[in-house]
Amino acid sequence: MNNQTDSKKVDLCSCTVIHNDIVQKVKESIPDEEVMFDLSEFFKVFSDSTRIKILSSLLISEMCVCDLAAVLSTSKSAISHQLRLLKAFRLVKNRKAGKVVYYSLSDDHVKSIIELGLAHLSENQ
Repeated sequence: MNNQTDSKKVDLCSCTVIHNDIVQKVKESIPDEEVMFDLSEFFKVFSDSTRIKILSSLLISEMCVCDLAAVLSTSKSAISHQLRLLKAFRLVKNRKAGKVVYYSLSDDHVKSIIELGLAHLSENQ
């Protein structure tokens, strides 16, 4: 079997025993519904390739909208739209220098998320 076929195969548990101690421990430890919903929404931001390209670009250097549009070969309007969403989720921040607004990753957590995702994908290639 190749890796693609292996990844589609699911191993099913054939037992009918509930491990109550484990179930109880997990139920007590997982975040509440609101936190889980917010986490789900947070990860949805990463589901758009344009936003990932923007974040990956900002991983290398802070940039203005014009620079990002040139790197991604897209319009400034499209970049601005995505930056608004990234800023709303506190993934990017900006600073003004005269008439130019520069964007960068908001903190090292964002950098780590991108780097961990890339590392995870490269492990299985």
